[in-house]
Amino acid sequence: MALAPIPKVVLGSIAFAIFWILAVFPAVPFLPIGRTAGSLLGAMLMVIFRVITPEEAYAAIDLPILGLLFGTMVVSVYLERADMFKYIGKLLSWKSKGAKDLLCRICLISALSSALFTNDTSCVVLTEFILKIAKQHNLPPHPFLLALASSANIGSSATPIGNPQNLVIAVESKISFGEFLFGIVPAMLIGVVVNALILIAMYWKLLSVHKDIEDPIAEVAAEEDVNSHQFSPATMSHYSSSLNSQELNGYIVESSSIQNSPQVHNLRNRLVSSDSEIDRFHVGSTIDSARNSTASKEGTNNDLASQESKTVVEVDRTIEAHVLISSEGKEYLSADWKRRLWKSCVYMITLGMLIAMLLGLNMSWTAISAALALVVLDFKDARPSLEKVSYSLLIFFCGMFITVDGFNKTGIPSALWELMEPYSRVDRSSGIAILALVILVLSNLASNVPTVLLLGARVAASAAAISQEDEKRAWLILAWVSTIAGNLSLLGSAANLIVCEQARRAPNLSYTLTFWSHLKFGLPSTIIVTAIGLTLIR
Repeated sequence: MALAPIPKVVLGSIAFAIFWILAVFPAVPFLPIGRTAGSLLGAMLMVIFRVITPEEAYAAIDLPILGLLFGTMVVSVYLERADMFKYIGKLLSWKSKGAKDLLCRICLISALSSALFTNDTSCVVLTEFILKIAKQHNLPPHPFLLALASSANIGSSATPIGNPQNLVIAVESKISFGEFLFGIVPAMLIGVVVNALILIAMYWKLLSVHKDIEDPIAEVAAEEDVNSHQFSPATMSHYSSSLNSQELNGYIVESSSIQNSPQVHNLRNRLVSSDSEIDRFHVGSTIDSARNSTASKEGTNNDLASQESKTVVEVDRTIEAHVLISSEGKEYLSADWKRRLWKSCVYMITLGMLIAMLLGLNMSWTAISAALALVVLDFKDARPSLEKVSYSLLIFFCGMFITVDGFNKTGIPSALWELMEPYSRVDRSSGIAILALVILVLSNLASNVPTVLLLGARVAASAAAISQEDEKRAWLILAWVSTIAGNLSLLGSAANLIVCEQARRAPNLSYTLTFWSHLKFGLPSTIIVTAIGLTLIR
């Protein structure tokens, strides 16, 4: 494609540069409006500068990608409400055998959860949980936060729903969910293992430090702190007692002197008919009153009648309390079973969504259908759940689609690719290495999603000239490298920034993850994991 007229090239480059600056540095001092507003500003400038027409701008918005992104976000919201992430978090500390074991668990669980629920979601829900576990075991949080962010990025590369750039690739390439999964999952699994080994090697001394003092009280307090994580469900008071109605019946019958008392006989019959539990001491006091009433038959008839009257009153009060407790217990059990049934349905619908995608059904409509099924199943106003969807991310994507399409129409990306294409062919090792290097650098300069939008069609067209299999492989290489590139620096991916911000703002647990401390680990990890993964992608 030839370059557009000079004014169009210059104005289009200015609009894209503004978008790039605000996307990479959202709080830039001269225009701190953020990524979302920055993408809309870039899109608007492309239209105002007449780089593209309004009709072309609307056509540039990829609705299937937005639909898939929206559907997966809604499903993630309901999975959070169903305590899925609480259970995932508990796996981190369950029978942990030390710091290195904990780090390996974080790498594995973070990777798997990111492949199914997106890397951003996993980082949001697990960061504070990991800080609490590190505090519980008196461990430095630094290597564990790096493990979370880096493994989330690696794990998200395995599926089309793992991260936004994979969504774009899956829709543009029309590669099925199953082909995508089986093409990258070997590289993902080996990458997670290698990443964990690099972390252990770099932070061996830090992970080998043991507690100076073992304080049982502090252990219990820390354990309670972990269990009180924000994703734990609200606890309900549970009524319990040590005496059931059959035991109470035997206790009443033991004394023949009171067996024929009409009041006690009435109490026994009414309690035996109930299956709930009551308080031993309250009933014991009532029976004692009946026993005393019977034992006092040598007194006057008036005193006996008065005593029996008091016994009847106490029996009635006991029955009322018993019925109230029984009612509360039944309500609790009913609510508990309803919640368990609802959670099971949420998990089944999510599993059904994944199976449908594996079978090759349209991913966008499958995700939206699953989301709507969960909304209907909830059987209540969906607004609180839908408000948790990141609409700013959807708007960011709309602006980015328009901005990148306008930049493509300037002809600059095509001209640059024509220079690189002869050296970046995927049918030879040197070409794959050069292509990976280009993707790696561009993903850290322009962010991974714009990189995929700029290079995707060109890389695929170049590979398609060789063979159809090479075209699929080119798309998968683009997905792998653009995702792992996020581990290079703190600014490389949204997941890194989420972990950094969540850790910095965590109440009483705050920790600052710096740019240079991340780069010290991110540079060797990214190069090694990327290189190993490229040999395994088929």
